Amino acid sequence: MLKNYFNIALRNILKHKFYSLLNVIGLSIGLACFMLISLFVKDELSYDSHFEGADRIYRVDFAATLNGSDHISAAVGAPTALALKTDYPEVEDALRFRNSGNWFVKRKGQTETFKEEHVAMADSNFFKFFSLDLIYGDIETALNRPNTLVMDLTTSKKIFGDINPVGEVLVLDNQDDYEVAGVYADIPDNTHFHHNMMLSMSTFDWANNQNWLSTNFNTYVKLKEGIAGEALEAKFPDMIQTYCAPLIEQFLNMNMEEFKNSGNAVGFSLFPMTEIHLASDKDSDLEANGDIKYVFIFSAVGLFILVLACINFMNLATARSANRAKEVGVRKAMGARKKQLINQFVSEALLISVLAFIISYVISFIAVPSFNTLAGKELSFITLLDGSFVLFMLGVMILVGLLAGSYPAFYMSMFKPVEVLKGTVRQGIKSGPIRSALVIFQFAISIIMIIGTAIVFDQLSFIQNKKLGYEKDQILMVNDAWILRDQVDAYKEEASRNANVMSSTIASFTPMGNTNNSDLYFKNASAASDESLVISIAVVDHDFVNTMEIEVNEGRYFSEEFASDSMAVLINETAARNFGYESPIGSSIYKYGGSNENPVVEGYKIIGVVSDFHFKSLRNNIEPLVMHLGQNSGFALFKIQMENADATIDHLEATWDKFVPGQPFEYQFMNQQFNAMYEAENKVGEIFTVFAVLTIFIACLGLFGLAAFTAEQKTKEIGIRKTLGASIPSIVNLLSKNFLKLIFIALVIAIPIASFAMNYWLEEFAYRTNLKPSTYIISGVIAISIAWITISFQSWKAARVNPAKSLKDE
Repeated sequence: MLKNYFNIALRNILKHKFYSLLNVIGLSIGLACFMLISLFVKDELSYDSHFEGADRIYRVDFAATLNGSDHISAAVGAPTALALKTDYPEVEDALRFRNSGNWFVKRKGQTETFKEEHVAMADSNFFKFFSLDLIYGDIETALNRPNTLVMDLTTSKKIFGDINPVGEVLVLDNQDDYEVAGVYADIPDNTHFHHNMMLSMSTFDWANNQNWLSTNFNTYVKLKEGIAGEALEAKFPDMIQTYCAPLIEQFLNMNMEEFKNSGNAVGFSLFPMTEIHLASDKDSDLEANGDIKYVFIFSAVGLFILVLACINFMNLATARSANRAKEVGVRKAMGARKKQLINQFVSEALLISVLAFIISYVISFIAVPSFNTLAGKELSFITLLDGSFVLFMLGVMILVGLLAGSYPAFYMSMFKPVEVLKGTVRQGIKSGPIRSALVIFQFAISIIMIIGTAIVFDQLSFIQNKKLGYEKDQILMVNDAWILRDQVDAYKEEASRNANVMSSTIASFTPMGNTNNSDLYFKNASAASDESLVISIAVVDHDFVNTMEIEVNEGRYFSEEFASDSMAVLINETAARNFGYESPIGSSIYKYGGSNENPVVEGYKIIGVVSDFHFKSLRNNIEPLVMHLGQNSGFALFKIQMENADATIDHLEATWDKFVPGQPFEYQFMNQQFNAMYEAENKVGEIFTVFAVLTIFIACLGLFGLAAFTAEQKTKEIGIRKTLGASIPSIVNLLSKNFLKLIFIALVIAIPIASFAMNYWLEEFAYRTNLKPSTYIISGVIAISIAWITISFQSWKAARVNPAKSLKDE
């Protein structure tokens, strides 16, 4: 019986090649898209699950509210890890990380220098905590001594080649010797941190800092088997009272009860490690994370594309039902049962699904590199052949076959033999309410995708064109200026002698969201908490405001004429407003300096107020900012004339080589770094564009088939109308108007859904574009135009047929 079903199914597929081809193409593309998006989703959901005991590992987070200002951090104070491990029996182990930025690295006695960008400090129990093996070195001794480091295999091969480097000495930043204590396998891509080099935490004295309110260390705890995170969190208020309350009383002159009664709060919480990648967006995250929102969006897109392909099959099968009505009638008259007919039609759907499944795998193999570029991933071809993934896709294939074939099978198996053989079964195109609804659904999804794509790019355009309050288009940033040390001013001066350099500045701060440096400032020297703010800090030189074209609204900027400016500050408008100043010039703000044991209140005179400018992402509101005069040299910034940019870059590099020969010279334009801040949104826009095109293409495949079938069924009517003088445009209009009505209905349905969905997406931006009517109008015109072209092509072909040929059998 099964063989008979297969033979008949194959015969029908070959007999109706055109419609079969449309179905196979649509299902192949739908399955391939679903397959690639499934790989993306699987990868996103798998982050950190490869670590042993991953479900028992939590990050300790810190949150504080002070005078209505919230501070939420993925880092805590240095002593937190030890206290958790010592005081709480629920904790099996605790570990600290701290990102340490870029380091210049070279082998002792050699000149070739490498720049390592993903370096961290780590406690000595790192390998035991994460159950990682060393390729070279001893787990027991790696990182347990000052001035030792470990590195991943890729870095080891880059610096040392294929030898075992344990015991070798590296010179970091031309001044500190570190012994290589181990080499570990490269950290998997699906991990929320990717350090290629780790320095022993015991090297640094500040790792023993006892300030619980200084949030500098990413701290993790591994709980004992059977212990829930909530059980440990329930004890955190006691930890706050024991360790934080004395500091609050010392620094804010109030006890915990007074602190809380003033509306303030401070606390710790546990964040499951396996959720960090998709759910954490906090200050001091080890690296930029993903977003669960995009996992949901792309999952929905993949599912919708697959459903659209299934709808094509259902529409074409039911539209062609009249062509197979006699087959059904004859088989029923010969004794075929309804169940047998259903099995036959479902078998045809499954066979098409199998063919589409095979082709979709070929498409996916070819498309993986392009998809990786699009999604910013490094998915492997091998994953497509993973046993569990193949089984999953086989299940999807069977489900698609059943879903696509079920409605046509039940629909056609209900034909009555008497009506069929009398020729009273209406043509498939007349039985179309459900089919019309499916066409509307298809194009509603397609239009939503088009509108979504347009709004994403509209927001990106808004970001690009928004006035940020500073110059970014002519600023060239030379990275790692700290390596110049006491020669940094000399480098700036000599590099600025080039005629193409308009101005220059040395700063640790750039308005690119790359700083988490902040401190607690007070409006008066008594340090009362009701007049305090947590304020971001920018350490700059005398030329920063001029080079960045930041406007000073009130007062003046730092000047070399005033030696007292070393204890002066500028604040932005938001800081002035939050402190309640009407005119802050001449007033002072205060913060604690000195050591934890001997804190000293330091006062800084306010000499100027700068206009608010965006120094973080447009996802965030502008925060309070204070500018200090100093020599913290992370970047050398040059405002240059773009007409001679290449020659200017050559000059800057030559000057760099003169001052620090052999050190890597890296630069970028500030607008490039600005664009990189919105890489995720750019990726979303690109992915939406691709899938919007594919969605429209699949929907149009079905529409193309339905239009062809409609034209086929109306061949004689068209011939008669042409004989009676009907023009080709009028016939095209006759055949296309019903379809276009469905597209208009789809547009009306799609607009409010797209508006709701994109408003939800835009909520993550504090500064965002307005949804404009023109976006919906243009999107609707695009969808209707594509549909009309698709329909009109078939209608025009039918209208051009010679009436004599159409009516020759009459």
